[in-house]
Amino acid sequence: HSTDAFALAVARVRVHATGVEKIPQGQKMLFVGNHRSNFDPMVAWSVLKPWKLSFISKPSNFKIPLYGQIVRRCCCMSIDRENPRNAIVTINKAANLLKKQEVSIAVYPEGTRSKQCVLLPFHNGVFKIAQKAEVPMVVLCITGTENISKRAPFKSTDVYLDVLEVFPSEKLKGMKTDAIGEEVRQLLENNIRKREEQWQKDM
Repeated sequence: HSTDAFALAVARVRVHATGVEKIPQGQKMLFVGNHRSNFDPMVAWSVLKPWKLSFISKPSNFKIPLYGQIVRRCCCMSIDRENPRNAIVTINKAANLLKKQEVSIAVYPEGTRSKQCVLLPFHNGVFKIAQKAEVPMVVLCITGTENISKRAPFKSTDVYLDVLEVFPSEKLKGMKTDAIGEEVRQLLENNIRKREEQWQKDM
């Protein structure tokens, strides 16, 4: 997506990615992670191009000028988290796309941006996508994107995308979604703490 690369370049974002080598090649899967800024999907798209990410996003994001157009162009699906019956339609649609190996699906279990940069409660139903499609799930942690809008375009911003773990489909099969959520949250909290401690040292 050249639009994302252009937007990141204009905003003077420097992306540092770690752990990408953990992701299996040549197959599509579910990507989950924390959510801090509207720049998060652009960062993920730019780093994870080979996996062809399609984001699940809340309906209001499709109405944001310019950002909404980027979201729409990236084959995104909206999810109605307030209505479980509508949400399950999106979950099934995403699982079917994965089964056909058309795109990878990316979703934020928090369901919205965390403006205070602390992890919000999870909507654990999204983990069913990987279970229904019988594909691996990749846990991503993003930090630093919350600073972009404060600094761009005059100052550059360092952003970190860390691939924390890949859950094989066999492991997910036997787990309850709230247990998956608990494990994902633990991974994310530990990594966010590590990154924040690192920044304190560097200051």
